[in-house]
Amino acid sequence: MLPVTLGVTDGLLSALTLAAASLLGKGTEPSASLAGRIGCAALVTAAFTMFVADYAERRGRLVRAGRQLNLTVRGQLATTRLGKRALRRSCAAMMLAGLASFTGAGLPILLGVVLPGPPWVTVLLALSALAGLGAALAQTFAANPLRWAAAMGAGGVLVTWIGTVVHIA
Repeated sequence: MLPVTLGVTDGLLSALTLAAASLLGKGTEPSASLAGRIGCAALVTAAFTMFVADYAERRGRLVRAGRQLNLTVRGQLATTRLGKRALRRSCAAMMLAGLASFTGAGLPILLGVVLPGPPWVTVLLALSALAGLGAALAQTFAANPLRWAAAMGAGGVLVTWIGTVVHIA
């Protein structure tokens, strides 16, 4: 769940930050090329972040387990099959987060290009997706869906505003 949540959230926020000016009609026209470029940037950052965080967490658990088992060599468990399994699982999480981020970043922009209407409709799509994700997450851990949807939507609005200030694309 973490790789998908991180990836989709990162992708949507990347799209809102990097393409805010274009999506609000103050920059270049949104295009499939822009969707692909921002999707690729989001993929790389989410994949790298997910791998580093997940692998560090898994290796850390193996080191702590080795210490609790009174193994004589520090990190001994990390060099076993358990360490290789941790690496494989972190690679899987990395790929999942990267794909989710690419989709989260590229899809709203691509929909904005394909659907008729003004470019700012893409911002509404991305903000709606963030709010929907917040509500869905709240349902999974018995929180208030309205509060989570509002918080995620507000975060998206803030990031969009920052994107218009820095005016990247």
